[in-house]
Amino acid sequence: MKRKILVISILSFFLFSFTLFSKDNEAILTTMHSISSHDLFGYVKELTKEKYGGRLTGTEGFNLAVKWVISNFKEWGIKPAGENGKYTQAFKNPYTEILEGNEAYLHIPIDNKDEIVKYYRLEKDFIPGSTSDTGEVTAEVVYVGYGITAPELGYDDYKGVDVKGKIVLMEREVPISPDKNPEEFKKWRPYSFHQYKVKNAWEHGAAGMLYNYHITNPNCLYIKGFILTYIGKNILDDLFKGAKFSHKKVVELIKKRRKPYSFNLKKIMTIKNHTEHHPEGIAYNVLGMVKGSDPNLKNEVIVVSAHLDHVGKNPLLVPGADDNASGVAVVLGVAKAMANSPIKPKRTIVFALFGAEEQGVKGSEYFVNNPTLKDKKIVACFNSDGVGRGNKILALAGKNYPNLFKPLMAANNSYIHRVIKPTYFSNITRPRLDAAHFMWAGIPTLSFSTYGIPLGFSNYHKSTDIPKYITPEIMEDLAQLLYITLLKF
Repeated sequence: MKRKILVISILSFFLFSFTLFSKDNEAILTTMHSISSHDLFGYVKELTKEKYGGRLTGTEGFNLAVKWVISNFKEWGIKPAGENGKYTQAFKNPYTEILEGNEAYLHIPIDNKDEIVKYYRLEKDFIPGSTSDTGEVTAEVVYVGYGITAPELGYDDYKGVDVKGKIVLMEREVPISPDKNPEEFKKWRPYSFHQYKVKNAWEHGAAGMLYNYHITNPNCLYIKGFILTYIGKNILDDLFKGAKFSHKKVVELIKKRRKPYSFNLKKIMTIKNHTEHHPEGIAYNVLGMVKGSDPNLKNEVIVVSAHLDHVGKNPLLVPGADDNASGVAVVLGVAKAMANSPIKPKRTIVFALFGAEEQGVKGSEYFVNNPTLKDKKIVACFNSDGVGRGNKILALAGKNYPNLFKPLMAANNSYIHRVIKPTYFSNITRPRLDAAHFMWAGIPTLSFSTYGIPLGFSNYHKSTDIPKYITPEIMEDLAQLLYITLLKF
């Protein structure tokens, strides 16, 4: 049996190679090799310039990035696939900008009258909440675990503690693992959302919130009068000094017992944020296409996607080189090659650059629920998110959708020769990738990221996500791989 499977695999491999080599081989290979790491790296460097302001959806910087992408589509002959014959699809999207003048400091009493103040460093220790209101609050800090009130689960982090007028400190996610306990997690899932946690803190009377999530994060809830700050280990350690248990031990106890462990830390902090909220914000998806060549298949669509936006400023510029200028670069590389290719795909290819991914994966959700090409059906999606650093490729949901993954691997084995690792994607947590909305709609989807060259520090949603740390060659290989694969569908 094993021998039979091996023979079939070998025959499939040679059939793939023969089909490609026997017809228009030179033209296809020439086009594939026109996808250059130099060009793709140039796209990354362009999108991370100061003028784009970190590409927070709704801002002028993001709108400039939209115009830049459209100018490339026009130059290459990519047809519009947006609303009303345009390249864009617009939707409402409130946003908040972080301005200069943010602080976080701890009040340390030294006797009955005096105190010293410990100031924390912007980004290194704290990051102003990207959906915080502007203002300042000085108050006691109360630890409230995961910030959850779930009567049906017999769990309430706020039970027995007074948080009115105080600053609450809480964890992200929930005390249940979606991987280890998927069925149980489903009951807890509604409480894992950042928006819920902020709303619940506000409803319990808290004046401010410290979130143990040390990144720049615009995917949250704006509430007028509520001050939100994200913190790292240094502030956590200071707040837990003198407590019965360390922060690490408290989290372990909550997870193990599935019971809250909330208490007043008896520390006073000041958090001060300077922000500007824009409830009138408008977002855009950028959509272009190459029409299919097969009369029977051209009304079927394969989406090649990435998110164009990033998180803006914190107020340091957060350029988003890997997340996700790299994904945009790959999509653009494939788009240009496909536009210039003398051999066209059988199915229509839509190149989608989504807005508002960082604000709750809203762009892809809106696109899936409001398709712009009414006469066509989306049959597959290839998404790229964080594909700019490393020497190996991760194909999220490759095990879910073998009919997508197998031709991709055949192309890789024939031409690219990268390590590609397929994974299974349970897709039961809150959406973190544009790919999630396609899968929930029943559309087979692969989402790519890259790995294999450790950076030594986290630059996720930080000002250090810059072109310096990009590996251009991995972007080139992924773009070439997608070009070849798309011609097989």
